This record gives sequence, C-alpha cells and structure tokens, in this order.
Amino acid sequence: MKGNIKLIGIGDEGRASLLPLYETFIKQSDVLVGGERQLKFFPDYSGEKVVIKGGLKNLVDMLQSEEREVVVLASGDPLFYGIGGYLSKKVDVSIYPYLSSIQLAFSRMGEKWQNAKLLSVHGRDMLGLAQKIDGEDLVAILTDEKNSPSEIAKYLLSFNMTEYEIFIGEHLGGEEERCRTLTLEEVTDTEFASLNIVILKRMKKGPSWSFGIHDEEFIQRKPEKGLITKKEIRTLSLGALGLKKDSIVWDIGTCTGSVAIEAARIAKDGKVFAIEKNEGDYQNCLENMKKFRTDFTVIHDKAPNGLETFDNPDAVFIGGTAGGMKNILKQCCERLNEGGQIVLNAVTIENLGEAVSTFKENGYSVDITLAQVSRSKPILNLTRFDALNPIYIISARREEGEK
Repeated sequence: MKGNIKLIGIGDEGRASLLPLYETFIKQSDVLVGGERQLKFFPDYSGEKVVIKGGLKNLVDMLQSEEREVVVLASGDPLFYGIGGYLSKKVDVSIYPYLSSIQLAFSRMGEKWQNAKLLSVHGRDMLGLAQKIDGEDLVAILTDEKNSPSEIAKYLLSFNMTEYEIFIGEHLGGEEERCRTLTLEEVTDTEFASLNIVILKRMKKGPSWSFGIHDEEFIQRKPEKGLITKKEIRTLSLGALGLKKDSIVWDIGTCTGSVAIEAARIAKDGKVFAIEKNEGDYQNCLENMKKFRTDFTVIHDKAPNGLETFDNPDAVFIGGTAGGMKNILKQCCERLNEGGQIVLNAVTIENLGEAVSTFKENGYSVDITLAQVSRSKPILNLTRFDALNPIYIISARREEGEK
C-alpha cells in the first residue's frame, strides 16, 4: 500500500459541508470510497468510485492492497461510533472529521453538552438501555430504522421514565432538516426520517434508589420469613462479587430479582443474566425490573438448564440451587472468566460443606463469612432485636492465569 488513505467526514448537506482543502483531497485522489448516498454527492468525480458493502473487513482488504490515492467518506465524525476507530487500527489512515450529528443536535437545542451521556442503539439491541439512562440529565442516542425514536419512547414509557422529554433532529445540516421537541407519548405515534438523532432531557426529578434497596420496596412473595435476599446479606454479597461498570453477572435463583437488579445498577455498561424456577417469583422479578428501571435477561427455568444461553460471567451470585448444587457449581467454575468471583449464600451446614468441597474440587480458593444479623424492633415504648437466619456467604475465586 503506497498510496495515502484519507478518511473524510461529510455532513448531510454533502459537498457544502466540506472545507476547500477536503475538496482538493477528493479531486486529487484516484479512488473515492463511501456509501451510495455519499458517493452521489460527487457525480463529476473522475476517478474510480467504490461502494462500501459486504462488511468492513472487505474494505480493509481492499485498502491494504491499494497503491493509489484513496479517500474514504464517512458520515459526520468518523471516530464517533463510526468506521474511523476500526480503520485506524487496520490501515495507515489520516482522519478529517466533520461535525458529528450529536454536535449539530445540541447546537439546534441550544444546550451545552459536555456532561451529556452519549449512547448508541444503531445496529444494537436496546437491552440494558434503561439503567444507562436512568438518572441522567441529558442523553444523546444514535438510532437506526429498527430502534427508531418511537420505539425508544415506547421503551422508556414501559419503565415509566416520564420525567424525560425528547428532542428529535432529522437530516441535520441537510435541506430536509427538521427539529422537534415532544413528549414521549407524542413520539410513540409519530414517524421520523431514518436519519435522525434523539436527545432526552430530564424535565423533573424521577425516583431514585441508593445501594442497598430496602426489602419492603421489592414486589415479593411473603411467606413467614420472606423469599428475598435480605438487604444486609445482599450488600455483603454484592460487595464480595467485586462488580465493575462493565461486569457480566449471573444471578442463579434470582427470586424477586433483588441481587440482579442491584447488580445491573452497578454494572450499567455490562450485562446481567438471571434464572428463576418458580413462576410466581419469575413474574415478580419482571415487575421489579420495571419498577427499578433495570433491563436484563431473566429466564424461567431450573439451573443448570438455561445457563448455556448466558455469556461467560465475570461474577456469579447463587442464591438457591434447588438440590442441583454440584452441577450448577461445575458449570459456573468452568465458565467463569479469569479473575472472576463466585458468591454462594447457604443457610445449612450441609450446603456449606457441599459448596466448599465442590469449589475446591474445581481448583478454587474459598473464603467464608458467617453473617448473623439482627434488626431492631419496637416493643411497647422500648426496643429489642429480632434475629434473621444466619447466612454463610461463600466466596470462591480462581486467580488470574490459573484457568
């Protein structure tokens, strides 16, 4: 590859968005590469035109073997959810950005955006979007035809995020530019151009929860002792998991979903997978997900069935095994990513013994905490303490490089 490759950002207005220097680069090039819409802006181009299709690997293969001067056109800023980041790692390329759609949208709103949350659902699933958005004042979202403004609005309304209004900028910078600010309800029944950007602006305070959500806030079955990982045990267990912002987490025997929900609020850029065998608890988990604005994968099945559909985890919480502990732990130990952590809560010494021996059989080191918690309870004008069931918190870890 002897020729120099230039990657030039271009706006929806086409050639009018280019600096004179960029026009010169294009005129002097031998090959002009881009999408069909972008190449149409240059009907008088004298060199060879190449339409990007068949994936970026094909483009890289072509560029690596090309000896002529090449210009690649990309929308807006090629380094903002564009092809620039990928190409720059594969070939020697000089990048000349245009204004990103995000910049144009905020300028049309007259809003400062240095503190905005920037997200993309372009070519991606919206799963997990709720916890990324919740609590943010300004959120910009790159869309596509499937994940349109109306679908985003419906999604947010399903989590009752009514504190947001939505700005939609269509064909920003082009002749067909149109900008509107609407309520979420108005957006659900409105059609928009495929080229658009969405910005959410929080107009009022929404609900909020700190780490260690009170047990009473969760929708749950309530037998005598309550089927939920109690707040005190939950916070200790989540601390033992060592979650990061991008962790992939499993919650086995999720019940109300309390651990999975708090994990999703910590690992906002990661993924959470949960499994529950009881139909009633599974439905409660789904309702709690909506209430606490978390969106993760939860399946109705009895572990270890279904675990094969989950991504390999960085952290695993096991709240219940329903008699299948050995097979469940075997799968967890085999699938856990390097440096990961497994935390199991046990009530009986029999389960404690089986868990410890199984972890050691699989080459894991084990730490055990016996948590004995009592909560204050009024009695007439006095206060006494009411003890919760003692819980063994078993933490198992395979150190990096031992897998």
